[in-house]
Formats: sequence, C-alpha cells, structure tokens
Amino acid sequence: MDGETRDLFVTVDDPKKHVCTMETYITYRVMTKTTRTEFDLPEYSIRRRYQDFDWLRLKLEETQPTHFIPPLPEKFVVKGVVDRFSEEFVETRRRALDKFLKRIADHPVLSFNEHFNVFLTAKDLNSHKKQGVTLLSKMGESVRYVTSGYKLRNRPLEFSAITEYLDTFALKLGTIDRIAQRIIKEEVEYLMELREYGPVYSTWSALEGELREPLEGVSACIGNCSTALEELTEDMTEDFLPVLREYILYSESMKNVLKKRDQVQAEYEAKLEAAALKREEKTGVPTEVEKCQDKVECFNADLKADMERWQNNKRQDFRQLLMGMADKNIQYYEKCLTAWESIIPLLQDKPEPK
Repeated sequence: MDGETRDLFVTVDDPKKHVCTMETYITYRVMTKTTRTEFDLPEYSIRRRYQDFDWLRLKLEETQPTHFIPPLPEKFVVKGVVDRFSEEFVETRRRALDKFLKRIADHPVLSFNEHFNVFLTAKDLNSHKKQGVTLLSKMGESVRYVTSGYKLRNRPLEFSAITEYLDTFALKLGTIDRIAQRIIKEEVEYLMELREYGPVYSTWSALEGELREPLEGVSACIGNCSTALEELTEDMTEDFLPVLREYILYSESMKNVLKKRDQVQAEYEAKLEAAALKREEKTGVPTEVEKCQDKVECFNADLKADMERWQNNKRQDFRQLLMGMADKNIQYYEKCLTAWESIIPLLQDKPEPK
C-alpha cells in the first residue's frame, strides 16, 4: 500500500523487562492507529511478548497458506555469547518485530486477517491461543500426506525459476553474513589494540620536552580513530546484519510456500488422473478436479503478486542498506583523515627563532 491509501499504522516500542518467579521475559508495546471499520476503536495500545508474535505468524501461515508471511527474528540465542536481556539485543529485536508487523500491515490481504486484528486489539491473547487447529491446517496436513510421494509433471517454469533464485539468493546472503561477522570480529580486535596503543604515546610524552605536544597529538588522533571505528562496527552490527538475516529467513519462508503450492498442484494432478480412470462412471470426481484446479490457480495468482511485492521491497531495502553502508564508511574515513590531518602542524619542523 502506498502512503496515500494506507489506513493502518502499527508501531512496536517501549520494551520492558518482567521478572517473575518462573521466568524472565521482555514485553513490547504495540500501538495501532487505523480508520478501518473492522476495528472498534481508532487507536489501540497493548503489550506483547515474543511468543505472541510467534503465535501470530503461525496463525497467518495456517490461514493464509498462499501468501508469503514475513519472518520473525530467531527466537533462540547462544547462551554466554549473546545476552538476550542486554539493551543492544532488545533494541535489535524490537526493530525486527516492528518491521514484521509493518510488513503485515502494508499487505493488502494479510492486514485484513482476523488473527492480526486480534493480535493488535485483544487485551488478553491467551483465550485466543487456546483455540484448536484450523480446518485449513488439517486440510493442508492431509494434502501433504496424500501427495508426499508424488512427483509433479507440469510445474510451471516460472516457479522453478523462483525456487532456484531463492536458493542462490540465500546462499549469497549467507556468505556475506559470515564474512561480515568475521570483519566485525577483526574490527573489534583491532579496536582493542588501538585503545591500548594510543595511551602509550600519551605516557611517553611525559618523558619528553619538544616531542611532548606531537606525542599527545598522536595519542588523541588514535583515540578519535578508535571512536570512529567503534561507531562503524556498531552500525554494521545493528543495521547491516539484521537486514541480511531477515532476508535469509524470508527466503526460507518463501520456499516453504512454494512447496505448499507444489503439494496443491500434486493433489490436482492426482485427482485429474483418477478422473481420467473413472471417466465412464458418474462419481462427481470432475467437480473435485475443478475445485483443485481453482486452488492451484489461486495459489499461482497470490504467489505472483507476493513475489512482485517482495521484489519491490527488497530493491528498496537493499538500496537503502547499501547507501547507508557507503555513507557510514565515508564518515569513518573522513573522521580518520581529519584526525590525522589535525596533527600535521604539530609534527612539522618549526622555524628557528632569529
């Protein structure tokens, strides 16, 4: 949806830590503003924890099987490596959850899902969570069981191309992610060395006369470069990596939807073959075939529309990401250049007094 037609605005903010007897967890405030008639009020403010977002995503997968559902950030972290209650981790997760809801709110179909409405408005979500598995979900399980050993005969080439693209896309992003993490690790190690390196010049300057001022200048210069490097590393950790990981998870989610599409087509082809064998009998099978054909066509249309929307979002997100990365690197090198240029006058020979 564009800005002029948008009628649903969702924001995730204000994370709070809750310490209970059995567990400790974080909740986030979810604020909604809307003019849609499906909502009783124009504004809502409720609190949700991660497992509530996870419930919403599962419900969307169950009830909207023909659409790409945006991914959530990974739930589990390695204990001892990442503190899931640290300010940095909570903020990174908050931004990811905010992006998750905004993508749903901007979708012309998902944003009207009844479970999304409940998520945004219900004070108590537990009563809704207790509801059983939906009929659509049960039907999906039966289709998977029936078609698990079936090989498609006429899979459209465009969907094969999409699957191949997503495989390669996820592979490239995974490689960039691994290398970027190594770069960040090396930058952190380099930063620690700089913080030890700079003060040596300062302590040395106390022993000198004419060299005192130049040595103090070098120490300050290294300190400024350290600060600039720390900012660059933080930007890469907090802004660059999360986008890569979101799209890696997105591609996996999309491939799962494509598999569901193939299962529906397999069901259609199986029923078509059965109808051909029973053509002489009037058993009503052709009606079932038509229903399966309609499901396949619906799946195809929804996937094509979602793929186009995803490609547009991806182009916009990565242009913004790469532009930000370029700006941050330019700022880093400009700060380092300015720092080193500032001490040149201190290092130049001063003319002898006449």
